[in-house]
Amino acid sequence: MNDSTDGREPVSCTVKPPVQLHIRDSKAEPVPSGVCVVDVTPHSGKPISIEDITFKNFYTAYLTVRLLRRSSALEGPAKWCTAVKDLPLMDNPHTEGGSQDYFSIHRTQMQMEPDHVVSVRLILRQPSSAWLTFNLEEIQIFPHMEPDTKKEASDWLSDLILVDEHPDLESLPDPQTVSSSIQQMWALTEVMQTNQTTVSIGRFDVGGSYDINLLSLT
Repeated sequence: MNDSTDGREPVSCTVKPPVQLHIRDSKAEPVPSGVCVVDVTPHSGKPISIEDITFKNFYTAYLTVRLLRRSSALEGPAKWCTAVKDLPLMDNPHTEGGSQDYFSIHRTQMQMEPDHVVSVRLILRQPSSAWLTFNLEEIQIFPHMEPDTKKEASDWLSDLILVDEHPDLESLPDPQTVSSSIQQMWALTEVMQTNQTTVSIGRFDVGGSYDINLLSLT
């Protein structure tokens, strides 16, 4: 997997070596529990907001993601919470399916918003005894970026200004032609008003027939 996805840069983090958990018995040697823990901590030491977590699987059957979060960016104690619980990474713990696939866990798949995160703990489980070693490789955390609404508004206003600065004058009629047409219409209106008659013409028919005298044009 590349160092960036879609041009985004991952958060610089320290990925600690996996810690295998064992079941101890005073009379016997420790027995592997099939559980492994990997801690991931940002180098900056400051809380981050997570967009997604990507990795390549190596024979891990189930994954649980826990986040050490603060209630706000600077204030409040940090508390552990479960963001993803027992996510299946293999089709079957006893078979190869999904054992070396790439995965991406988006913030929308998590049980809470992964904001103000101080540390990420990955809990890996492999119940099958067929795979003595299991882990996650190429672990990357990509930050969540809020949209810049001020920049979008500025770009929108810039587009309006550009439109105002370069109007499309070719599609507009000639101003002199429009002025001449308006003057002619005004003069015609004045003539019509001057010659308008006030005599009521009435009907042209008399007794159901037309009077030829009324139809005369002279």
